[in-house]
Amino acid sequence: MEEGTGINTVLPNLGDKSRVLDVKPIRFLVPQFPDASNGPPFFCAPPNGPFPSGFSPFPPFSGPQGSQSTPGLNRHEFCSTAVPIRSFRAEPIDSNCQNVHKEKPSGSSSIKKKAKKRKVFEFAFTAPTDFNPGISLSERDNGNRELVENVLSRFDALRRKLSQMEDASQSHSGIIKHSVLKASNIMMSNGVRTNAVKRIGVVPGVEIGDIFFFRLELCLVGLHAQTMAGIDPMPMKGDLEGERVAVSIVSAGGYDDDVKDPDVLVYTGHGGNASGDKGASDQKLVRGNLALERSLHRANEVRVIRGFQDSAHQASKVYVYDGIYKVQESWMEKGKTGCNMFKYKLVRIPGQRGAFATWKMIQKWKECLSPRDGLILPDLTSGTESTPVSLVNEVDDEKGPAHFTYLSTIKYPKSFKLLQPSFCCSCCDVCQPGNSICTCFKKNGGYLPYTSYGNLVCRKPLIYECGSSCPCLQNCKNRVTQTGFKVHFEVFKTRDRGWGLRSWDPIRAGSFICEYAGEVVDNTDAKPDGGDVESNEYAFHTNRVYEPFKWNYEAEIVGEGSSNTSEDYDIPSPLVISSKNSGNVARFMNHSCSPNVFWQPVMYEYNNEVLLHIAFFAKRHIPPMTELTYDYGIPFSDEKESNNVDYGKKKCLCGSAKCRGYFY
Repeated sequence: MEEGTGINTVLPNLGDKSRVLDVKPIRFLVPQFPDASNGPPFFCAPPNGPFPSGFSPFPPFSGPQGSQSTPGLNRHEFCSTAVPIRSFRAEPIDSNCQNVHKEKPSGSSSIKKKAKKRKVFEFAFTAPTDFNPGISLSERDNGNRELVENVLSRFDALRRKLSQMEDASQSHSGIIKHSVLKASNIMMSNGVRTNAVKRIGVVPGVEIGDIFFFRLELCLVGLHAQTMAGIDPMPMKGDLEGERVAVSIVSAGGYDDDVKDPDVLVYTGHGGNASGDKGASDQKLVRGNLALERSLHRANEVRVIRGFQDSAHQASKVYVYDGIYKVQESWMEKGKTGCNMFKYKLVRIPGQRGAFATWKMIQKWKECLSPRDGLILPDLTSGTESTPVSLVNEVDDEKGPAHFTYLSTIKYPKSFKLLQPSFCCSCCDVCQPGNSICTCFKKNGGYLPYTSYGNLVCRKPLIYECGSSCPCLQNCKNRVTQTGFKVHFEVFKTRDRGWGLRSWDPIRAGSFICEYAGEVVDNTDAKPDGGDVESNEYAFHTNRVYEPFKWNYEAEIVGEGSSNTSEDYDIPSPLVISSKNSGNVARFMNHSCSPNVFWQPVMYEYNNEVLLHIAFFAKRHIPPMTELTYDYGIPFSDEKESNNVDYGKKKCLCGSAKCRGYFY
């Protein structure tokens, strides 16, 4: 600390105890350079040399032990072996965010475990150096709604593709599934993220009620930066003491939190849990616990994310952003293990839209603990579907839509010319991903079109599923659209758009929603584009012009060059389906210029005839009680009424920022 101190210099008068040193904390230190009277002249040299006479290199750049050679001062003789820090690869992490290649005691079992874990990264891709993420530096720091949706969509598209590749390789090479970690690593390293700057309070572009199926999604959009820890701290600006406050917490059942009240959360601090050979212990007022305690005294806003078990996949969780809270009080109490735990009471700021409260309300409906307001029918399908569909009106006194016959699938007229079967697999039990001889997989480009969870991987010109002549069982993963929908739908009365459709359950991007059921209109009996069904509000047209959008993964981000998977549909012949008299829940889906659902043509054989079906899939994660919508499309200009360009046009009330003002 003494004035005149430098690297490889000798401090004068170190033995003089009478001298008083002016010692200051490190944060107050500024560089101080010695003058000639206090020590040798100041110089600056690279860590690997060259060094002037009398100075030796320091580890780890020093030469071999015992070497007396000193490099000369001629700069042309200098040859540095220093390597940029970014070239050193960090240890990969596993699903628990632990280093995969940790040092372990020698032994055959340890070597086998490490070799097995290394297989996790067999599909790690390196993006080209010229990859353009399409996100500027300012957008990376501060996002908006469009950016947040863009980042989440691109992440999930990549994750689904990696999951598909892992599924195909698992049975042959024992690959451990970590598509989420791989996808997030690729996204982060290529700058495909937003809201990277930590902040207190609202995160631009993230809305209360948004749902996430992976903790790493929270990191990508700046909602919660910790991949494992439940408390996310941030140092306060201008605080010389480096004091940290909590900016967000995740309550997901890892600790004994009190979550009964939708507006109050009693949060348990971190640490103290038993793990491995280590027993439970008292929690300490450090790190996240200390940050929450400081947030109590500073009264800063804290974002709260609540986690639930995913009803569709019991081994997974779904996270919902519940809004802004403030820490009201804290205390310590004995936990179930008998050890001391910190408790923090957080209270939700009034005036925010419901999120967790909606989940609690739905849970009561499912358990019949509370009646559903406005309920007209508990099951609109009268048992036709395995999952009931509620009919609800909380707007007016209308008792339901016009009468129709409920159909669970499409109905072709006898006069309609159907295709003859041209493919059929020979798989026993179920079709296994990676089976190169499966005929149905070959028709789909060599891959199962769905992940192991049944989510669509990519939009394709046409998807081929196993049919009734295939020997595989009904639970085959290539029969996703044939097993019916899996969520609890509700047909409800909207305020200004008639009847609509929504779900009680959260829906993951790529999930099968339902198919469009109804009666196929024979083109020989109808005018172009449906003709007499053009004014029919309950009709679906495959030959309309639909707003293009990108949903598949980016081949460039994984170094594949351009993708050969087209997102343009290839349908053998135009199809018009009317659900006016007969149909299913799809007939209640309204139009939106920014829809959360899209359609995909699917073909499979039934009773020795190949049938084309229109299946709907989730475009993005959809929170519970969110209306399901798709783009109705626009008729070809030459197929409109020649004397009236506005024929069939209706005013659009979707409310989207990209609303075109009308639909057909």
